[in-house]
Amino acid sequence: MIIRKRTNLQIAQDKVEEVIKQTNQVIEVLGEKTSDLYDILTNIQELFDKIRNVPSDKKLVYEEVKQVRLNWKQQADKIEKDYQGAIVKNAGAGVAGAGLGAAVIAMGPTVAMGYATTFGVASTGTAISSLSGAAATNAALAWLGGGTLAAGGGGMAAGEAFLALSGPAGWAIAGISLLVSGLLLWKSKSDIKRLEGIFLAISSRDLKSYNLAIVELNERISRIKIEKEKLNEAFEKIQTFGLDYNMMTEAQQYELGSYVNLMLSSTQLLINPIKGLLPKFVEDDYILWKGSEGRTNIYNEYKDVIIFLSNLLYMIELDDQDKTLLWRSFKKNKKILKSMRISKKEFDINIMDTILEVLQYKYIVIDRDAV
Repeated sequence: MIIRKRTNLQIAQDKVEEVIKQTNQVIEVLGEKTSDLYDILTNIQELFDKIRNVPSDKKLVYEEVKQVRLNWKQQADKIEKDYQGAIVKNAGAGVAGAGLGAAVIAMGPTVAMGYATTFGVASTGTAISSLSGAAATNAALAWLGGGTLAAGGGGMAAGEAFLALSGPAGWAIAGISLLVSGLLLWKSKSDIKRLEGIFLAISSRDLKSYNLAIVELNERISRIKIEKEKLNEAFEKIQTFGLDYNMMTEAQQYELGSYVNLMLSSTQLLINPIKGLLPKFVEDDYILWKGSEGRTNIYNEYKDVIIFLSNLLYMIELDDQDKTLLWRSFKKNKKILKSMRISKKEFDINIMDTILEVLQYKYIVIDRDAV
């Protein structure tokens, strides 16, 4: 039996798969810590709710903090519920266990909290980076299932499933897997080698991104541990202040105000996303590019395709030959065309030109903002 040597691309993909599994493990630890943080914040909030005569301005602040925390919990609950539903539906279709995220089958409330924090919710309860709360949930599902849970059904609308693939799973797992499978359709060795080089660059970029995300996740875990200790001390101290704000000393009132600020900063650790796992190109980037030259609506029909492929090709250097090869590769691959909900006829070279144009504009904006 002849054992073929694994290619550099296959080795790189194996490394990406492994680091994604490691990322999931750290997210589970994050879930444990965010669960503890949520509990102590809830306990302190209950103490605040019992205190009478709190000035309206101070009460407004901690009521807002309370709502943000509840929104985050709702997001976690939805991730857990939708994940379980997706597993059941995909199991019926013979898909369960097919994704890289299959190791996280035992989704419970605590694990879901880790993913709610990883993908983040804003203070209003909607997801960061121009994603709605539902889309952020789908991004979590896409990550967990390696794209299969989002693309395979799971009870999601087609538009939501596609948007999920614009997230981390889209460019790291689903997109690359579909593209690499398309290499079998090529006969020219030189074309295959060039395409493999592009896919290797994408895999290398993602490997670096996920390793940095693991560092970011561990830093978040460390910060939560520190904040939790401070909150435990605050919980004990507040219980000695009594239940009437007007009867507290001036020092106690001041200290109570400082604990509101502590709750606010601690809540940010629940809702702020892990930047290394966020999409690099979002709808706001597309809108900014479109408005920069007063462009018309001719691009709107393929907006989702542009956003998806802009994430896939983010920071990947391509020349004209690369662009043409990729375009032909997409057109040859029925699965990826289906995942993008675009026909072979519709996917013309102008879309590839547009993608490279919007990415160049994105890089200019990044450089400008860095000055």
